[in-house]
Amino acid sequence: MAADYKTLAKTIAALTEGEDDAVALMATLACELHHSDDRFDWTGFYRVVAPELLKIGPYQGGHGCLQIPFSRGVCGAAARSGEAQLVADVDSFPGHIACASSTRSELVLPVWNSAGQLIAVLDIDSDLPNAFTEEDQEQLSAILQQVFGRP
Repeated sequence: MAADYKTLAKTIAALTEGEDDAVALMATLACELHHSDDRFDWTGFYRVVAPELLKIGPYQGGHGCLQIPFSRGVCGAAARSGEAQLVADVDSFPGHIACASSTRSELVLPVWNSAGQLIAVLDIDSDLPNAFTEEDQEQLSAILQQVFGRP
């Protein structure tokens, strides 16, 4: 079952209305997103905790890597560049970090706060190759903007 983004956006808006704690928002999004789509095997956030360093945040799925430098992997590339990373085959991504050996494709989106600061990345892994589309990227980016309010 693929995500129904229209319904998902409405549900997330209702659940997060009035909340401004970033960790609470991330926990709610990780849960809702993870259970919305069968392609999503690991869904979670890596938070910016120091210059050039991400640490695990709220997530759903198996264990994730505890920390990821901006210089490594798909998450690091999204944090470093400030751009979404849509990776059809993780084995072909230079420097990919295999937090789970079953991961075949990945979508990572930067998460900005209302002041325009990068606060995290949203990482979605799939055990299927080429699982994600530009439509997924656009719809999930819109949900992140709706919740975290990038200016």
